[in-house]
Amino acid sequence: MKKSLLMRALGAPWRFILRALWDIQSYTRLGARAVANVFTPPIYLRETILQMDRIGIGSLTIVVLTGFFTGAVMAIQSEGALRRYGAVGMTGQLVALTIIRELGPVLSALMLAGRIGAGIASELGSMVVSEQISAMRALGTDPTRRLVTPRVLAMVVMLPLLTVVCDSVGMLGGWLIASYKLLISSSQYWSDAMNAMAFSDVVGTLVKPVVFGLIIATTGCYIGLRTSGGTEGVGKSTTQAVVSSSILVIAADFFLNNILIYLAPLMNR
Repeated sequence: MKKSLLMRALGAPWRFILRALWDIQSYTRLGARAVANVFTPPIYLRETILQMDRIGIGSLTIVVLTGFFTGAVMAIQSEGALRRYGAVGMTGQLVALTIIRELGPVLSALMLAGRIGAGIASELGSMVVSEQISAMRALGTDPTRRLVTPRVLAMVVMLPLLTVVCDSVGMLGGWLIASYKLLISSSQYWSDAMNAMAFSDVVGTLVKPVVFGLIIATTGCYIGLRTSGGTEGVGKSTTQAVVSSSILVIAADFFLNNILIYLAPLMNR
């Protein structure tokens, strides 16, 4: 009895590693198939447009609110640090670099991970437990092409646009605080903000959301399609999708930042 428990305990790490490798392989294959389906017919254009509307228009309010208050808070919090060095006038530069380089793309992605990623996992999970996916396969329809590809494509297209909105509204929120609380002229704020940005910053704020959108949509679809255990399993999948996609977004942001910092001198020539 003790020997069997010991063998089971020693084998647990290997089972965990093998399961993790299997999940990574399955996740990568699903993402690759979803992307490859974009370039081959049939393409479910109507479903893609519906998903774009759901992701873009449906998420516009939370992205605008997130961007506005983030920019405003950045301007307020920067006052204490900048005033010590007599550099309150650099608020526009600080807000622009912080919002556009980092907070705009990441916060937009995290908002959509909570709203859209959870919705995707819940929707597909419900279809799995109600055997709609099995019926779709029986009718000769590829669930990956019909369900996954439109969501991935819609997320990859709409998240960069939402990030631009978040960046713009964040700059506007910082301007309101700088203008009416810090008494910085509008011309100084906007000129400092524009002069602080480089071409690599613009590239980064557009490239990051593409990667984040692919991660969020693929993660939600993968976890949703693996749902089991009835309605309880749907709830677990929803939670897991939000947590997993949020962690992957933050991890991807770390690696993308390092890549963009390395490539910045080449892009800014």
